[in-house]
Amino acid sequence: MGALKKEASHNQKPSKFNKLLSNYKFQRNVFIIVSLLLPIIFYLGIRLFPTLYTFNIGFRDWNLLSAGPHPFIGLDNFVALFNDSVFIKSVINTLIYIVLGVTGQLLFGILVALLLHKINKFVGIFRVIYFIPYVTSIVAISWVFQWILMKNGVINDLLIMIGLQPQPFLNSPDQAIYLIISAMIWQSIGFQMVLFLAGLENIPEMLYEAADIDGASGWQKFWKITVPLLNPTIVFSAVIGTINFIQISFTQVVNMSVNGAGGPLNSTTSVVVYIYQLAFKQFDLGMASAATVLLFLFILALTIFQLKVLTRKFDY
Repeated sequence: MGALKKEASHNQKPSKFNKLLSNYKFQRNVFIIVSLLLPIIFYLGIRLFPTLYTFNIGFRDWNLLSAGPHPFIGLDNFVALFNDSVFIKSVINTLIYIVLGVTGQLLFGILVALLLHKINKFVGIFRVIYFIPYVTSIVAISWVFQWILMKNGVINDLLIMIGLQPQPFLNSPDQAIYLIISAMIWQSIGFQMVLFLAGLENIPEMLYEAADIDGASGWQKFWKITVPLLNPTIVFSAVIGTINFIQISFTQVVNMSVNGAGGPLNSTTSVVVYIYQLAFKQFDLGMASAATVLLFLFILALTIFQLKVLTRKFDY
């Protein structure tokens, strides 16, 4: 009797579910799906949900110190922003940061890359020297620049030594924003240098040799060969540089401007600094979220514009 039961259990076929579990392709697909779902869930929870929630807050009267209901007020926060002169000034300042900052870092980045691309000795040392500021703390660099540009700082001491008048620098509404932009450009040159060096090394040398045979000048080779073939690098650098300048305009401004509030006279206030002041000093989370929504839409539109306008295809 026991032998018959043993034989019957031996002849019993495995279920379809057990077959599926033991199938290698099924196991592989389950592993891939689970591996992809985890970062997707993390992204949705950390990125997408807070973004959508920010949109929701932007349409409400929401004060951080208020525990009561937060009524829906429609576009009132957005209307109040455009009626606020400080917000308009911060938008203008942000555009100045982007235009001058991104242009400056592109020009200096490609210039340094071209110089390093031509030399054969001590290349690694020069690359490290130019790249160190990029990996240095933004706060530390900001305070060094502030110390250099203070009333009795190094620059003013040099100006007095050569018989010139000392300058207010960061205390001047006309000079402060350009000095902050200079510090931002100086720190970002190393990153741009690395990008452009990688792009230059991918340009075939035979194109320059052919141009030499045709009698092309150095400027013609740069404008007709180097710049077109660096177009993907330029586009990437411009997009990343724009986003970075919007972000680091907070850290630099807070650490270099008068009282860390975007002064003097809001001459250095960026949109990010304005949002911070609204949310964590005035506790008006509704208007701060509305400004964040506008900044998000601005970055999205500017990125699409840069990709459409700057992207070019060249075939040699």
